[in-house]
Amino acid sequence: MTRVSRFEPDRQLTVRMGLTMFLLGLVYVGFVAALIVTLKSTALVVVVAAGLLLAQFWYSDRIALFAMHGELVTPEEEPELHALVDRLCATADMPKPRVALSRMDLPNAFATGRNADNAVLCITTGLRRRLTTEELEGVLAHELSHVAHRDVAVITIASFLGVLAGLLVRFTFYSGLFGGARRDQNAAAAIAVVLGVSALVYALSFLLIRALSRYRELAADRAAALLTGKPSALASALTKVTGDIARIPTQDLRTAQAFNAFFFAPALGSGATLADLFSTHPTLERRLDALAEIAARLGDGAVAEG
Repeated sequence: MTRVSRFEPDRQLTVRMGLTMFLLGLVYVGFVAALIVTLKSTALVVVVAAGLLLAQFWYSDRIALFAMHGELVTPEEEPELHALVDRLCATADMPKPRVALSRMDLPNAFATGRNADNAVLCITTGLRRRLTTEELEGVLAHELSHVAHRDVAVITIASFLGVLAGLLVRFTFYSGLFGGARRDQNAAAAIAVVLGVSALVYALSFLLIRALSRYRELAADRAAALLTGKPSALASALTKVTGDIARIPTQDLRTAQAFNAFFFAPALGSGATLADLFSTHPTLERRLDALAEIAARLGDGAVAEG
């Protein structure tokens, strides 16, 4: 029987995830239909699409850990980190995810995996070095709430459509290029259609995913603050992490930026702004204001100002 965690259910998050998946599903069906009509190869399109979806869904944890240089660690290797996760999972009454550590100075954390029983929670050494125990506990609770609310799996599936669109653009371009499509007007027209449809699909999925991502971060902040009873500690962690990320050299952020939708705080340089349509996260001010409201209700004291 599936365990129900003590993280407070978030019906608004559930509705938003359902709506996003429904809309992305419609876009996906239209995308596949357009490819079948254009490429005239139903089997190829279905096999490629299904194979990539299963690979991303099934191996999302391994892909993320590899890209972020994360390694699974045992309780013997990282007793303090495991003790924090154990305590939070016991409080939330949820399965304990695997715990990983990334040897990166970029201060951040993320959770990934297809479900609660196969989740991975990863933090960087840069994050652990900068935060107090209470602040780290808040960040870990934030990531665990993503797992408990199943939005990690949803955002993984949702992001697949954009990945597929990008891959098909490359596949179509190179297959046409090396297949002599430049000498065949029909093939060239088909390539143009695929490129156009792929670009449109990528744009739509890009906006839908970011709209969901911004809300899920607020939901995770709220759930973590209520679970730990220390919204001020989470606010302090947010302030530290966001400020320090802005000072990380741009070249060190490039690899991490592909995983912004999964991070505790986005890997953006000092010249970037979070308060726009294309951000994966709400602004720091918005998150601190929401935590301040919770702190006022709980009597947790002043929340750090941005």
